[in-house]
Amino acid sequence: MIPLSFYTFVVVIFLVLYFLSSAIKILKEYERGVVFRLGRLIPVKGPGLVIIWPIIDRLVKVSLRTVTMDVPPQDVITKDNVTVKVNAVVYFRVVDPARAITEVEDYYYATSQIAQTTLRSILGQSQLDDLLTKRDELNAELQRVIDFQTEPWGIKVTSVEVKNVDLPTEMLRAIARQAEAERERRAKVIHAEGEYQAAEKLAQAAKIISSEPAALQLRFLQTLLEISSEKNSTIIFPVPVDLIKPFIEKLKS
Repeated sequence: MIPLSFYTFVVVIFLVLYFLSSAIKILKEYERGVVFRLGRLIPVKGPGLVIIWPIIDRLVKVSLRTVTMDVPPQDVITKDNVTVKVNAVVYFRVVDPARAITEVEDYYYATSQIAQTTLRSILGQSQLDDLLTKRDELNAELQRVIDFQTEPWGIKVTSVEVKNVDLPTEMLRAIARQAEAERERRAKVIHAEGEYQAAEKLAQAAKIISSEPAALQLRFLQTLLEISSEKNSTIIFPVPVDLIKPFIEKLKS
């Protein structure tokens, strides 16, 4: 028969191993341990080797790495009464492990809910054009508001990015028509500016020619040369005004 002392030895070894496995914890560099001793919070432990008292101590591991949280698509009604579907991504990390565990039940879920409600609230105060063109300003405002609400929990929101804005089909067609009208407006303005500049140049050329009558004759000859170089069958010969000017003065007299 196996002596009773052997069973006692086995039980003692088992208890020692259980005590060591329960008492010795190893925390990674990015982890911290929030320890409750008989329900009361004691200073945060880690990283590295941490020894706690089994049964009377309870350790909760908290990661300090940045968390990337995807905000589900939200239906947002903009300030100009346009319904859009918007989703975003939030980057945050735990800066105070003790508060992250004691101040809120589930800091990840709470941050997600805050991000969703803030997304609807902030974007609902903006017009559609601002939502499409002023994305950086809206991201900064979202980050500021969400970080202000999560700061009491020991959570630092580092960045918020609006990823996608889904517009209704009717609104897409309206935006396309608006862009087309804008391009036509720019084309007309450019054409008008070209006409204005051409008129200025013609006025300057007329002043130069009027000061030098011989320049007009040279221009006539250049025009004839250009017409003849194109091998046209019809040649239009402009009559210089100076040639008929004496006859006109004689008739007047």
